[in-house]
Amino acid sequence: MDSQRRRGPWKRRPSAKPRRQTNRSCGRCCTSPCVPEGEKPFSRAILQDPSISKYIEGWGRTGDIGYIAWIRDVPVGSATARFFGRENPGYGFIDESIPELGMAVLPEYRGRGIGTLLLRTLMQSLKDQGIGAVSLSVDVRNPARRLYERFGFYEIDLTGRSMTMRADLTDGGAGRE
Repeated sequence: MDSQRRRGPWKRRPSAKPRRQTNRSCGRCCTSPCVPEGEKPFSRAILQDPSISKYIEGWGRTGDIGYIAWIRDVPVGSATARFFGRENPGYGFIDESIPELGMAVLPEYRGRGIGTLLLRTLMQSLKDQGIGAVSLSVDVRNPARRLYERFGFYEIDLTGRSMTMRADLTDGGAGRE
């Protein structure tokens, strides 16, 4: 099968561009996997939930790293890393020195390599900045878990269906994809 066919209905390959403070279009991609099962993939109300808004509120602070995947000038996914403190931890919090990864691809674009592109780009950026590890939280039923494992993430904790994972960004660690 030729590569044009595997990429899906678009003509251009997806590209990952740095997420800047002014990238307002990222909200839908960043929050769609956080919506409870059975609800619409995105609603602005979800951004009011403090447990979700902490991932995007005040974006651009020191240490924030993120990329948005674009196809034909349309944002289709995002991957971010952000540091949290013990007083206001994220779902995948391990330690204040380890940023937490947040990633989402719009449902209609999943399975096309966009998550791989975003994760590879973000993890290389973290590594280039000398960050030694990254964490995340994922539902154990989420198919993206296999992608994370391919990149060297391993289980740290399991609470109900929520798994906290970590990847080491040293030469022997993550990015084995």
